[in-house]
Amino acid sequence: MGSALFYHLTRSPAEALVPVLVGKSRAAGWRIELRGTEAGRMQRLDELLWQGDGFLPHGIAGGPHDARQPVLLTVGGAQTAANGPACLIAVDGAEVEAAECAALERTCILFDGNDPAALEHARGQWRGLTKAGVAAEYWSEGGGRWERKA
Repeated sequence: MGSALFYHLTRSPAEALVPVLVGKSRAAGWRIELRGTEAGRMQRLDELLWQGDGFLPHGIAGGPHDARQPVLLTVGGAQTAANGPACLIAVDGAEVEAAECAALERTCILFDGNDPAALEHARGQWRGLTKAGVAAEYWSEGGGRWERKA
């Protein structure tokens, strides 16, 4: 069973961490699903990934070559992405199910610690996933760099 890593964003936005996590996951040889809740937000992340420091090949779900994309940006709930990911990166409160975590190498859940609703949603995800037996880690950037807290 894969693990779920929760990233508590307090100093930087998800846009700063997503390219780092995508790069590390690609370096591990994994295909990635980047899951959000709104098409407009995923369009902005699409632009970010094209304009970043390194080339991160990707596509937005719904295209003719979804299965070949190393990184596939999706909107919606838990479903198997067409690219057969080994890693799921969830932003903006996108839903993640325990069964998905079991089938993946890693699940990364990014949440805005300055938004009380996002914080409470992440806490609910933590409780639900750990209750279902998913190993979870909590990462905080509170000290200015990412540190594993639990």
